[in-house]
Amino acid sequence: MNNRKYREKIEEILAPTEIKINGNQPWDPQVYNNNFYPRVLAKGSMALGETYMDGWWDAGQLDEFFHRILRANIEKSFRSFSEIFNCLLAKFYNFQKISRAYQIGEHHYNISNELYKRMLDKRMTYSCGYWKNAENLDDAQKAKLDLICRKLKIGPEMKILDIGCGWGGAARFIARRYKAEVVGVTISKEQAELARERCKGLPVTIQLQDYRELEGKFNRIFSIGMFEHVGYKNYKTYMKTVRNLLKEDGIFLLHTIGGNHSNVKIDPWINKYIFPNSMLPSAKQISEAIEGRFVIEDWQNFGADYDTTLMTWYQNFENNWDKLKQGYSKRFYRMWKYYLLCCAGSFRARKNQLWQIVLSPKGIAGGYQAPR
Repeated sequence: MNNRKYREKIEEILAPTEIKINGNQPWDPQVYNNNFYPRVLAKGSMALGETYMDGWWDAGQLDEFFHRILRANIEKSFRSFSEIFNCLLAKFYNFQKISRAYQIGEHHYNISNELYKRMLDKRMTYSCGYWKNAENLDDAQKAKLDLICRKLKIGPEMKILDIGCGWGGAARFIARRYKAEVVGVTISKEQAELARERCKGLPVTIQLQDYRELEGKFNRIFSIGMFEHVGYKNYKTYMKTVRNLLKEDGIFLLHTIGGNHSNVKIDPWINKYIFPNSMLPSAKQISEAIEGRFVIEDWQNFGADYDTTLMTWYQNFENNWDKLKQGYSKRFYRMWKYYLLCCAGSFRARKNQLWQIVLSPKGIAGGYQAPR
């Protein structure tokens, strides 16, 4: 099959999306290398991302390109044999076992605090903002932290555990506003160092530690954007660990991206270049891990807000690239742009969700009134 036939095959797959190769719309891909067609058909989403990084194609609105593909449910047409094999491998191997726990820190979070400072809000909150009444990123992230604290009913002198504390933004917010004692854990050395600096003088302890190594008892526990690194083979272990750490009258809040279907692996390009050993949980997988350990008090979805958050991160990244580019290659720029915009497109297509789940050990007496 020559390249023209490969192109015709891809055009046939794209037909339901109204995406046209070398078309005039901003979401239409402009292909500069004809080897793009057989490579994408043979290696699926991995090749789509790698050829973009290599400059073989481009699109004026990459986020809308992905929104249209995902909304039309044609992504499986580009699924390669290697993707299927990796899914089978994940059923037999625990990619998120404790000996591999720090790989994501080294690969993704230790690449430079400066990058994240330029891209994120002033608190460096690397998760979905709550845009209900917010007009900018700082307000959206503050509203998200406030929502979490109100859901947890945090009070003075409580002992709080933050699993996956990032750069300490949430721990600092709680310690200052609620006068509570916070223990934050992360698997990133650079995150831990900056979090300690930012929380200096506050009742906050930052630990470089895997969640499975934690000990103690806490009045409240929360986890923001960390559960995506746990892996389905470890969900029950995670919930059991949290249950053992939480006092009988405590509350646990899980803030996580979720998928519409139960899977065992994440997209192969995302796994290789952005979040190794990660995967998105389904509602079914979370519920099975919760069963017998917690009572579900509340389950809120504001996944559409992640589209806005990601597009704001991308704009910040783009606006600050001149200040950042000395430390990175052009290929990294294209990789990071592809990551942010393909994720924005997936949330816009409602393929991914953002859940906040409130759990209690035995059910809160008299019922739980969920803030919004």
